[in-house]
Amino acid sequence: MPVELIALTLFALSQIGTPGPANMALLATGAGYGLRRALPFVAGVVVGKQLIIWPLGFGLMQLAQSAPGVFLAMKYISAGYIVYLAWRVANMRLNPDRSDGPPPGFLAGLIVHPLNPKAWGMITAAFTSFVAPGSTAFAATVSIAAVLLLCQTLLHPIWAGAGQLIAATIQGTRAERFVFLMLSFLTVATVFYALFGGGGAS
Repeated sequence: MPVELIALTLFALSQIGTPGPANMALLATGAGYGLRRALPFVAGVVVGKQLIIWPLGFGLMQLAQSAPGVFLAMKYISAGYIVYLAWRVANMRLNPDRSDGPPPGFLAGLIVHPLNPKAWGMITAAFTSFVAPGSTAFAATVSIAAVLLLCQTLLHPIWAGAGQLIAATIQGTRAERFVFLMLSFLTVATVFYALFGGGGAS
């Protein structure tokens, strides 16, 4: 095998299943719009990680070493985008008589992971920790891409569905504003932890 499959799968499940900017966005989108309407966004988030895996597998890590300023700028662009998502979350309300506009779609989800510093850290760790000696870049990249795609397909809808369950219990109650503010805070907190505190969750 080009990768240590069992270890990589356990690593992926633990990282993708734990809170992070992407999962907070999924949770909030599911809470605001329901799982069914959030599915295009979920699909975009799943596919978006592939936009990181393949370039990293074919040499982007070397570019990061030669042009660190590009990746530093990306960190702050990432933070700005996640803060924007958090602002949307903070202003969501579940009043069925008022529309907050359409839910974020596939393209909005597609850019979540490329702008998510935790995703970059996780994928970099996958390439540096679980690739078997002597593996080709193509074989290693295919293996990592497949494992992460399967884990995301399993776990990301669960986060959006959990958001829907939360919404069902708070709609029309005094807790509604508090919950969305808390989701907003957690979204911002996870991305700033990723930027300045390390970690590798999704």
